[in-house]
Amino acid sequence: MANHKQEELVRAFKDILKAESYGSQGEIVEGLKHQGFNNISQSKISRMLSKFGAVRTRNARGDMVYCLPPELGMPTAKSPLKQLVLDIVHNNVMVIIRTSPGAAQLIARLLDSLSKKDGVLGTIAGDDTIFIAPADVTKIENLRQRVEDLFDNV
Repeated sequence: MANHKQEELVRAFKDILKAESYGSQGEIVEGLKHQGFNNISQSKISRMLSKFGAVRTRNARGDMVYCLPPELGMPTAKSPLKQLVLDIVHNNVMVIIRTSPGAAQLIARLLDSLSKKDGVLGTIAGDDTIFIAPADVTKIENLRQRVEDLFDNV
């Protein structure tokens, strides 16, 4: 029976994150309490956020909120990932992409599909920053533009 209650909690937790209107762990705790999950602590929410790979990003209203990353699988430029890209620049050596916290590795998965003929030698992703090593530094602006075109809202 406890397992069934856990499944209900996970479902309610994911539904709350899909609403993209909860900006703090405390708000998530309160949202779950309103649904009848009274024994939920902020530390439990913190562990669940980590377990499900939740990230904080801006919603359509511009508020910082928790949300779930796109489902596992190869992301595409048409997926919600483009909303997580904040800035794309270069320093004549590397292309640097700044993302919302926790989103860099998700976005780097898409970029890793680019090859040397696309202008990419490789990528390195941290938590909120991606470095792209260009195949040819003399064409780095072309690569930066190509990457920006993948995320046309940047």
